[in-house]
Amino acid sequence: MLSVLARIFDVAAIAAGALLAAVLHRGQLVPLTDAESVALAFNCVLAIWMFPAFGIYKSWRGKSLYALFARVCAAWLAVEGTGILMSFSLHRADSLSRLWLAYWVVASVALLIVSKALVHMVLRGIRREGYNQKAVAVVGGPRYVRFLIEHMRFHPEAGFHPAIVFDEDSDAEGAAAIDGVPVERNLQAMLEFVRENEVRELWLALPITKERTIHRIVTALRNDFVNIRFIPDVRSLSFFSQPVVDLLGVPAINLAASPVTDLSVLPKRVFDIVFAGGVLVALAPLLAAISLAVKLTSKGPVFFKQRRKGLDGNEFEIYKFRSMKVHAEVAGQITQARRNDPRVTRVGAFLRRTSLDELPQFINVLKGEMSVVGPRPHALAHDDIYKDLVRGYMARYRIKPGITGWAQVNGFRGETDRVEKMRDRVRFDLHYMQHWSFALDLRIVAMTMWKGFAGQNAY
Repeated sequence: MLSVLARIFDVAAIAAGALLAAVLHRGQLVPLTDAESVALAFNCVLAIWMFPAFGIYKSWRGKSLYALFARVCAAWLAVEGTGILMSFSLHRADSLSRLWLAYWVVASVALLIVSKALVHMVLRGIRREGYNQKAVAVVGGPRYVRFLIEHMRFHPEAGFHPAIVFDEDSDAEGAAAIDGVPVERNLQAMLEFVRENEVRELWLALPITKERTIHRIVTALRNDFVNIRFIPDVRSLSFFSQPVVDLLGVPAINLAASPVTDLSVLPKRVFDIVFAGGVLVALAPLLAAISLAVKLTSKGPVFFKQRRKGLDGNEFEIYKFRSMKVHAEVAGQITQARRNDPRVTRVGAFLRRTSLDELPQFINVLKGEMSVVGPRPHALAHDDIYKDLVRGYMARYRIKPGITGWAQVNGFRGETDRVEKMRDRVRFDLHYMQHWSFALDLRIVAMTMWKGFAGQNAY
């Protein structure tokens, strides 16, 4: 029934998009022409036929709404493209206005997305009130099961609620319940509960070594209409929440891979180029003035260059305005600037305090070696020290390093004279990578500009 209603809403959105396109095209509300009406009817039939192939009408409970929007866009473009090709093949394309078709594409996509979002918001509200919930039976050990139960209760809008837990490894004197959810230790009793209460979701939160138990449960429920999902506990192995991917036709879970896909990083790269180019052009007089000040107040080059690790550990040369007197470091050792460091020049102290010394890194951004937003790259010597002291340290290089980042706007910048400081910085960097989105990048840029580049830990 819900699937039928969803199709009706989609057809209505497409029809409304066609009428809106006509208004935008002709400047007034007039009936569609015969050719436009035929195109509308044909595309509505195509949508009813093609949209299910894109998975639009399957359950999106607990899944990303943005993924649904992407599928809706792809499906409608496929429908529109097919309709246009059919018009050409039937020699009817000349009777359709190209501008009307363009308006129709945009208007229908917008209305389809708005309608899906409204339905999603209504369903979320209903589920938050305790309605339209799916009971879930969870199979696994207490620790991971508790983690899943907390997630279900923390996200009631997803529409899942725990009904029973099956833990065959606990003894008879084990806990009778986990966070208020009854625990069953007898497989047959758990299966009877699932059938009698019409539980339609069963999650196997088991390690891969429990193959025999998995097989027993799947076999026992082979004739029951229960969605059985395997949710292996890989939290101790993976730094990022990774979905199952297709690798040579075989499902695989990325335990160590970039959380940012090539497609999703496209707007990030476009933003990097536009923003970095704009900054370098707009601040050209300031950059020239700083270069002159650095050159006139101390001997040495204008720029300080140092090897750093970038995406996937590939090394590059980072640019900064030189803020210290020219000096030699012990091989393999980098001494960070400290408060009242005698090596820092007077101009350099101001540049470091205001982070103006970082401006040349927009050149690195244009070259594709860095991003505007991302984890800050550290000196190679520091990488060698911290990679074995701080868990997840090297995982930061799974994406491009940035000029500013989530750690920096939360106060973690400047000297890291203790391991604890680096651990906190890495924790924020990993949080950024786990929750990355283009919107988060824009938020960090806005926070950086609002708070300013200056910081009490920079000297």
